[in-house]
Amino acid sequence: MASTRGVVLSVNVGRRRAVAAKSGTSGIDKRPVEGPVEVRAPGPKGVGGSGLSGDHISDTANHGGNDQAVYAYAREDLDGWERELGRDLPNGVFGENLTTSGIDVDGAVIGERWRIGDVVLQVSCPRIPCVTFAVWVGEERWLPRFTRARVPGAYLRVLSPGTLTAGTPVRVTDVPAHGVSVATAFAALTTEPELLPLLRDVPELPREDAEAVARRLERR
Repeated sequence: MASTRGVVLSVNVGRRRAVAAKSGTSGIDKRPVEGPVEVRAPGPKGVGGSGLSGDHISDTANHGGNDQAVYAYAREDLDGWERELGRDLPNGVFGENLTTSGIDVDGAVIGERWRIGDVVLQVSCPRIPCVTFAVWVGEERWLPRFTRARVPGAYLRVLSPGTLTAGTPVRVTDVPAHGVSVATAFAALTTEPELLPLLRDVPELPREDAEAVARRLERR
């Protein structure tokens, strides 16, 4: 059991807009909203979209669903990218639903739980960057740069629905003993396949990720 505390700086939702990428439109342009936002488990990928009310996802075949219901990114990591890129990066600009402060999002253990007011979320997997993200950010060789940095942010499931509001504390609870972090899982799934065996015993991974890990380990 842990009691690490952070805070939700902003709750961000996106509307459908044109983005010059494969899907043509996207909800990656997320903006902070005032007041409470309803959050719930949206349903399986391909059927359900975002877990947040009013938040649009265009490519529901690859994004959203129960295992990617909420995406969190740390303000501290956005600040680091601001310094590297030399430009302002407002809350929500990476497509995150929750911009947090004071919590190590990338160091979070897969399966740990976050209590935010009356809502309980569970860390499920890292964000794997896609073409839409690269086009949206508009930086040269953005995907390899983002991947090398190992600060992908975390997707979360909704275990207990409710409302999310900016300024609400985040309390970390129920940290699994396996200790595999979001950053480690991200490295294993992207640039360091030698770490894949670590993911074999992480039951909280999304099933599609666990199946992909099993296939890759079998080929090896």
